[in-house]
Amino acid sequence: MRFSFLKYFIVVCLFCSFFSCKNQEKEKVKTSAEKIERTEKSYHEKYLEEIAAIEERDSVSTSGMLIIEGGEYLMGGNSQQARRDEFPQHQETIETIWVDKTEVTNAEFQKFVEKTGYETTAERSFEIYGESFPPGAMVFDAENPQAWWKFKEGANWKHPQGPGSNIKAKEDHPVVQVSWYDAMAYAKWAGKRLPTEAEFEYLARGGKENQVYHWGNNFKEATKYVNFHQGDFPITNEVKDNFEKTAPVKSFPPNAFELYEISGNVWEWVLDTYYPNAYSKLEQRTDGYFKEYFNEEQQKVIRGGSFLCSESYCTGYRNAARMSSKPESGLEHLGFRCVKDVE
Repeated sequence: MRFSFLKYFIVVCLFCSFFSCKNQEKEKVKTSAEKIERTEKSYHEKYLEEIAAIEERDSVSTSGMLIIEGGEYLMGGNSQQARRDEFPQHQETIETIWVDKTEVTNAEFQKFVEKTGYETTAERSFEIYGESFPPGAMVFDAENPQAWWKFKEGANWKHPQGPGSNIKAKEDHPVVQVSWYDAMAYAKWAGKRLPTEAEFEYLARGGKENQVYHWGNNFKEATKYVNFHQGDFPITNEVKDNFEKTAPVKSFPPNAFELYEISGNVWEWVLDTYYPNAYSKLEQRTDGYFKEYFNEEQQKVIRGGSFLCSESYCTGYRNAARMSSKPESGLEHLGFRCVKDVE
C-alpha cells in the first residue's frame, strides 16, 4: 500500500496543486476555442523553462560528495512488506556517479536562494479555476485522524510547520517543504541533478542487494541506524531514536557506500515520473520513458522514507520502497540530495 495520507492529500489538493483533479461534471464537447487554449504552455512547462534559465554557480564543486562506482544489481521488492509496485525484480545497470553524502541542508539551500533570489513553490500564490490562494504547504497533524495532512498558509522551507515555526539552529537539518521543481532548480544551480529511481535504490543498497534495510535484515537494530517513528502511529511516538521530527544530517551511521540518512529522516525526490506498473513494463522502456517530465497526470517518485515511517505504517525506509507525490507539493518530511555525472 502507499501512504494512506495520500487519500487525504487528494482531498486538499485544490489548496496545494495546480494539477488538481478533473471536474466531475459531464464532459462537454470541446470547441475550437478550447482547443486553442490547450495549446498554451502549462504551469509544468513554464516552471521547467524557469529552471532551465537558472545559471549554474560560478564553480561547480564535488565537495561533500563521494564518487560511487557503478555496477549491476537486482532492483525491486525482496521482503514480505514489499508492495505490488515494487515487482517484478529486475536487473539494473548503474553508471559511476558523484553523490551527495547527505541530504541538502537548510544552510545549503539558503545559499542557493541568496545567490539566485529563487522563490519556492510554497512561497508563491496560485490560482485554480479563477480563484486565488495564498502561499503555503502541507503540514502533518497527528491529532486529526480524518485528515493527517492539511494545507497551512505560510508554511515553507523557512517555516516548515507554518508561520510560528522556523529553522533557527537547524542549519544542518535537511531542507523540507521543497517541491520537485524546487529540488530541480537547486540541482541546476549546483551543476548537479536529481538521482534516478534506479540510482537511488542502488545507492541505498550499498552493494548489498539481498538486504531489506540498508543496515541489514534485523529491524530490531533500526533505532541505531535510521530516524523513523516508533510507537502507535501517529498517536504516540516513543522517540527511541532521539528525534521526533528531522535530525541533523550525519546523526546516524552511514550505509556501506558511506552515505548518510539514505533511509529515514526525510523522503527524497528523484528524477523519475511515478508509474505503479513501471517494473512490469520494462520491455517497453526507451531512453527517458520513466523520466518523462511532461506527464501532468502522474506524480514524481520519492524514496528513502522519513521520520513519519514505521513498521506498522509505510516502511518507507526499506531499500526497495517507492512512493510518490505531486511535483508541486511541499511536505514537512520531504527533501532531496543530488548526484553528478562523472565527466
